[in-house]
Amino acid sequence: MKIYDISRSLQSAEVYPGDPAPKLERIKTIGEDGSVYNLTAFYACCHNATHIDAPLHFIEDGATTQEIPLERMMGKCTVISASGILTGEHMDQILPYCEENILFKGNGKAFLSASAAFALADAGINLVGTDSQSIAPPNETARAHVELLARGLVILEGLDLSEVPDGNYYLTVLPLKIEGVEGAPARAILISSNE
Repeated sequence: MKIYDISRSLQSAEVYPGDPAPKLERIKTIGEDGSVYNLTAFYACCHNATHIDAPLHFIEDGATTQEIPLERMMGKCTVISASGILTGEHMDQILPYCEENILFKGNGKAFLSASAAFALADAGINLVGTDSQSIAPPNETARAHVELLARGLVILEGLDLSEVPDGNYYLTVLPLKIEGVEGAPARAILISSNE
């Protein structure tokens, strides 16, 4: 069994344009001002680094991250190399070979068009992820998100798939438990039984 940590570090991951950068603040340091312990606080956008998007991100009154059952964050998964803006036609070609959760490995350049999002939702896919900062192309962020989230798919963005070969795995995603939010940083791993 081999475990791949496919999460990006909150501090070093690229920040989506317009989002605030994460900040760490050391509050206490052992030996300073008589402190006997270290203590750190952090500030981050809910969409920094590896994170999930919940329906509330693009759907008014949509479900929050905490309302998505954890069972939806684990299961059989297929990693596929792809690059560019993927279409519904691309999905029709690859879906017969995929598990219920799909991760696109494109060195940060794999995006879904609205037609690809529709095809994934229509096929009953549970979760879709990418190593890009967003599942949608930079010039059209809303359409793919709305199609996926309105149809109940979980979106996982900001992955590090650089060391993961294409193939089938078992996926586990554990988002931070934050009430009332549309996105949450997550730790994501893939487990391969082939090694």
